[in-house]
Amino acid sequence: MGLVIARQAMIYEQEQGWGRPLEALMLETGARFLAEFRPGRDQCWIAEIDGMCVGSVFLTDEGDGLARLRLLYVEPCARGQGVADRLVAACIGFAREAGYARVTLWTHTVLAAARRLYARHGFRLVAQAEHEAFGVPVQGETWDLALER
Repeated sequence: MGLVIARQAMIYEQEQGWGRPLEALMLETGARFLAEFRPGRDQCWIAEIDGMCVGSVFLTDEGDGLARLRLLYVEPCARGQGVADRLVAACIGFAREAGYARVTLWTHTVLAAARRLYARHGFRLVAQAEHEAFGVPVQGETWDLALER
């Protein structure tokens, strides 16, 4: 778990300039996931290529039939190979099987490839708000996917 979060924090620092504030948020999210893990309701997927971790994603139970897709990342060397697509598909499939009514996620306008990925999977942009939680001004976005039962 720590390796996944460390790599993701390093990549966002290098690519977006999002430093310690984002890393702290990700560490809190990972710690909460481990401390409150509920089998059959929460899940983490780690993608590997030739035994090397190249990406991951989490799905957490937010209550009232809502699941949250969290901390999706793919290593730069594995981008364009369908890794993110498979990770998001795994989240959605798990959420359906677990009986969730909806999946939500938080991303940022600057992450264009991620936004296209979410749209391809049926997520819809439902809210936008600027924030400085990562130490710089960014436009945050909430996306939702209604699951068919």
